[in-house]
Amino acid sequence: MKIFSDIVSWVFLPLFMPVYGLVLAMYIPSNEDYILNEDSLYFLTDAAKQAILYMFFIFSVLAPGLSFLLLHKKKIISTIDMENQRERNIPMILMLSYCLVLYFLFVIKAQDNILPKYVYALPLSGVFVTVTYTFINRWIKISLHAGGAGILTGFLLAYASAQVEFEMWILIAAILASGLTLTARLYLKKHTQLEVYTGWSLAVLLTFLVNTLYPIS
Repeated sequence: MKIFSDIVSWVFLPLFMPVYGLVLAMYIPSNEDYILNEDSLYFLTDAAKQAILYMFFIFSVLAPGLSFLLLHKKKIISTIDMENQRERNIPMILMLSYCLVLYFLFVIKAQDNILPKYVYALPLSGVFVTVTYTFINRWIKISLHAGGAGILTGFLLAYASAQVEFEMWILIAAILASGLTLTARLYLKKHTQLEVYTGWSLAVLLTFLVNTLYPIS
């Protein structure tokens, strides 16, 4: 069970979750409007999908991952998991910075919301979630894994709610993945129930609201 929990923790690493969500939305058929399809990620061209995924991979996975490894090498954080509550502020501020950079890159490079709003809203969701977690971290070691699972679920909920056609098994899969992630973190004794349930619930709520309310020009 420990090995399984470790595997789940790595497969559903928080850095991967936005990319997972985008891949599911982009490559599983969906349809927001039978005529326009402006906000259906599925109808983007293959070149656009690849460019967006590339940007998210750089700023959501690669850059933060390398930064965390560097922080660990410099002994600023004692473990990659960031188990020490006091050591989490710098990594979270870095993650916040990468989310902001990614958001403004899309705003500048793809002006006037020429891309579906979710491309802009998803990194902005990361900003809101990270700011909230940094504040809460003063009192409890809120689960970042639960936050990643919450971002995935909140994003897919917001996206699905705007689609006329959507494969609902995707939402079920996201909820099951969330359950596995939270259970794994509890089994490994990395967090308390309060820390995982609060982390997941806040991330779902904030991500859903940002992706639902993000304005369309």
